[in-house]
Amino acid sequence: MRPVEFLPKAIIEAGQALQAAGRNITGFALRQKVGGGNPTRLKQVWDEHLANQSVTKVEPVSELPIEVAEEVSAVTKALSERLAALAVELNDKAVKAAERRVAEVIRTAGVQREQAERELVDDLESTLEESKARIETLNDQLVQSQAKAQAQAVELAQVRERLAAAEQGAKAASEQHAAELARINATIAAERTRHQQEAEQLRAELSEQKQTAKAAVAERDQARAELATVKVKAEAADKAHQEHRNQAATEAQRAAERLATADADRDAARMDAAHAREEAAKLRGQLEATQVQATELLSVIGQKEASARPTPAKRAPSQKTENKAR
Repeated sequence: MRPVEFLPKAIIEAGQALQAAGRNITGFALRQKVGGGNPTRLKQVWDEHLANQSVTKVEPVSELPIEVAEEVSAVTKALSERLAALAVELNDKAVKAAERRVAEVIRTAGVQREQAERELVDDLESTLEESKARIETLNDQLVQSQAKAQAQAVELAQVRERLAAAEQGAKAASEQHAAELARINATIAAERTRHQQEAEQLRAELSEQKQTAKAAVAERDQARAELATVKVKAEAADKAHQEHRNQAATEAQRAAERLATADADRDAARMDAAHAREEAAKLRGQLEATQVQATELLSVIGQKEASARPTPAKRAPSQKTENKAR
């Protein structure tokens, strides 16, 4: 990862704050003040700022007149001699001052180095403490994760055992329900066949009774026709022969008796047909009741199969709860 670079303005402001606080301005002090960065670069920026502050701008001058130039030359010569002597004296003083300055710089550099080392040690110790705390936190998280994974593995094994038992129970219940369903279907098929046979038999009997009733009606109609014919003949014969009239009356009486017999047979046939219809309706009701009962049995079996299917496993109870339940 590329380190964060701070602007020279921020570095200079940090150095000015350290300078106002009376602290030594080192690379590590600047680094602590700005919150990061390379100490060498930070110190370099500050030194360049100080160097720029000491530079003075020289303004150009206009050319001097000849008289002034000669006077200045004479004065300059005299001054040069004096300056030469002063330069020797100042050189000696400067050398001594430079030696003192060098000693001071060396001493200051030693102090700054010691301070920088202390600051570096403090930063390293702070970073080390943070790293140790982070490592302890990660170790605690690792232990918790391992314990959680182990508990989940135990819970998963318990869930698998209960699921296997539930599947075996569901399989046995399904086989039992299938056998019961096959038995019920066979019973229903047998009952349906028996009822169909009885219904066919009743239909045949009803058809036969209808034919009988139809024949009785035809016989009655024929008797009525014969009676009408006899009456016509009797009326015709009444005028001609009294004997024929008596005979016709006798025949009419016989025809009336046959008509009464035909009516009685018709009524009997109607009663038989009504009885057959009642029996057919009763058998039809029994068949419908049997079908309803079979439908209810199939619904109950379907509900049992649905309740026997394995449901999604819930969270396994603790070992203490299972022992208490047992």
